[in-house]
Amino acid sequence: MRKIHVLVVEDDADLREAIVDTLEVSGINVEGVGDGESAIAWLNKSECELIISDVNMPGMDGYQLLRKVASGWPHIPVLIMTAYGSISNAVEAIRNGAVDYLEKPFSTDKLTNVVERFIRITPESHEPVAVDRETISVFQLAKRVAATDSSVMIMGESGTGKEVLARYIHRHSARSEKPFVAINCAAIPENMLEATMFGHEKGAFTGAHQSNAGKFEQANGGTLLLDEVSEMDIGLQSKLLRVLQEKEVERIGGRATISLDVRVLATTNRNLRREVEKGNFREDLYYRLCVFPLLWKPLRERKDDIIPLALRLIENKQTANKRIVLDVGAEWRLLQHTWPGNIRELDNVIQRALILCNDGIITADDIFIPEDDMHGISLDSAESEEAAAGALGEDLKKREFEVIIDTLKAVNGSKKQTAEKLGISPRTLRYKLARMRDYGIDVERVCA
Repeated sequence: MRKIHVLVVEDDADLREAIVDTLEVSGINVEGVGDGESAIAWLNKSECELIISDVNMPGMDGYQLLRKVASGWPHIPVLIMTAYGSISNAVEAIRNGAVDYLEKPFSTDKLTNVVERFIRITPESHEPVAVDRETISVFQLAKRVAATDSSVMIMGESGTGKEVLARYIHRHSARSEKPFVAINCAAIPENMLEATMFGHEKGAFTGAHQSNAGKFEQANGGTLLLDEVSEMDIGLQSKLLRVLQEKEVERIGGRATISLDVRVLATTNRNLRREVEKGNFREDLYYRLCVFPLLWKPLRERKDDIIPLALRLIENKQTANKRIVLDVGAEWRLLQHTWPGNIRELDNVIQRALILCNDGIITADDIFIPEDDMHGISLDSAESEEAAAGALGEDLKKREFEVIIDTLKAVNGSKKQTAEKLGISPRTLRYKLARMRDYGIDVERVCA
């Protein structure tokens, strides 16, 4: 018998769909029906861990359904929704066997918090955190586009978790049982990226001691993620475009073509339209990849996600025999910060907090955010010397960033020419640009 987490019984189709979508993006398996009779028919064929039911419905109302469930399926808790919110309605629901009630209208986080008290989400669930209204909207769009084979461009700042969204699209697509292969275009040296993507035959170049399949071949039948595709050299972009158009690839040093059936997703932390205007990104490739654009907002614009994300990070890092919680003061500290490094920075803060906390409780004092904690602190002489050294380091870093920005402006944003003028490798430059973005510097904007 098929089993899910939650069955939603609601005659208002729009509200039913909204509840289903909200719970699904929180990693909860859920189905919805429109009335009590349909709920009973569903329960005769399937199982669930929780029923959420409206009170006022045509035919069998919520209280009648509640009594039917108590008689036939006493192990299933029922959560009642009421638009009236009166004490008498709440008492009536509890007397009839409801485990709790929700007063309409209720927020998405109120809904998920109440539901998660009564269900068990298995460790295998990899559904991302989505509580903020903006985040839920993005995941709803992502789920709809996942049902197609369209190329998707995910745009957002570094550290926001763009790959998480890409994996979500793959898991909800018809290709979910096939490979998901990611390639970080910013982390692989330009002279190796082509071979990594397309593969190579033995002897194709110095060091090619054996044939290797490229990422496109490895992803055949599944999904390929081109992470930070805007970092790709424009010469290689034309070769990528040909592979996407012809749906076939030829290994470096090879003669045979290999047919491809790959769904391509891409991410960028840049304004790609502006990169096209600057001549740094091919316009035809832009349109090939950006069939369906998704904007992934920074953490500072998704405030309602901060605490749930922190709790998920804590859950992932804590041991089975030690439960760790956040107190109210710690939550307040997390909500006051602007998170220029996004989720990557939040992860670092949580790791420090887990080291500092005592008795399984993370307090405000355990939330150590260096930039915030330096404000208004009086130091003694020894600490002043250390702070002066730190300040000097920050000044040098700031000056380095200014030099990089000035050089980029001088060469119209060309990373290749910037690296040459600065006497550093393109890979080193990519690393420094990534660090600048982690510091909250919008490189594209300041260089425009």
